[in-house]
Amino acid sequence: PQCCTSLLFAARQLTVQMMQNPQILAALQERLDGLNGSPSGYMESLPKVVKRRVNALKNLQVKCAHIEAKFYEEVHELERKYAALYQPLFDKRSDIVRAAYEPTDEECEWKVDEEEELTVSKQEEMKEKAKLEEEKKDEEKEDPKGIPEFWLTVFKNVDLLSDMLQEHDEPILTHLQDIKVKFSDPGQPMSFTLEFYFEPNEFFTNTVLTKTYKMRSEPDESDPFSFDGPEIMSCTGCTIDWTKGKNVTLKTIKKKQKHKGRGTVRTVTKTVPNDSFFNFFSPPEVPENGELDEDSEAILAADFEIGHFIRERIVPRAILYFTGEAIEDDDDEYDEEGEEADDEEGEEEADEENDPDYDPKVSTQPGS
Repeated sequence: PQCCTSLLFAARQLTVQMMQNPQILAALQERLDGLNGSPSGYMESLPKVVKRRVNALKNLQVKCAHIEAKFYEEVHELERKYAALYQPLFDKRSDIVRAAYEPTDEECEWKVDEEEELTVSKQEEMKEKAKLEEEKKDEEKEDPKGIPEFWLTVFKNVDLLSDMLQEHDEPILTHLQDIKVKFSDPGQPMSFTLEFYFEPNEFFTNTVLTKTYKMRSEPDESDPFSFDGPEIMSCTGCTIDWTKGKNVTLKTIKKKQKHKGRGTVRTVTKTVPNDSFFNFFSPPEVPENGELDEDSEAILAADFEIGHFIRERIVPRAILYFTGEAIEDDDDEYDEEGEEADDEEGEEEADEENDPDYDPKVSTQPGS
């Protein structure tokens, strides 16, 4: 046993010495990079007979990808089928929002969850207070029609959409009455269209603004293993017929220009693009070769995410985004990630404390 202990100690010492030798470390790293460090290196080290079998498995994987593509095509068909079942409910929602239909007392009853129920006395107190406030409001003005600013409130409650909103967009979005999703017809290439319905307003003459997303649900021949379900390939907006002087996607700026020879200065008026939610209806065009510059690529990537989110979450669950309940659910999904981020932050703080140059007396806060 003592002999074994000595051998183990010697082995550890040798390991420590090797790890401190930069030449040995470099040689080890090169060896690892050539084999297990990269998949290609490892593959090269396999016997030819094993490589053949690996190729057979890859061919099977390609066939799996094609079956998966068919699966998603059938899912799209199911979405189309169930969209027709949902639509009457969404139409009634729209009627209530825009005051075309007044729900009955029975339709307005909502049972509060037991855990959310208040004591009877508290409920009575709140009812009395609400009644007094309503009477006061009735004296001040007429009852509001439908649910005012329903879709604007939904947009403002969702970070992904509120980031697109500018102050000058809000008066326009108070006229938004409904958003619908239309799926492509059977046998047609996979796509969906978002339809934004507006009541008559002073900003533009369109009653409907549309955004169509074309999708593909088949593996790319040049890279079949990257297939992970349908992907949006391109999108098309629509022309907004703005009333004169109301186009919020453009702004007029005045620029001073100095004449090189005479030195005189003149003021030039230019019309330039302006930040607005309504730029959503004028996405960058995807060229036939599919190549885009970095800015256009970033804009389209964000655009695809927004279009998908409106289709998948906003339209089906609009009332829950209006009340904020869906936002709480979305936040819960990210709780774990948030905890991980907190841990990482803690690690960074610890590193600062272990840093010999770190001085806690020196504040890193702006303006300190």
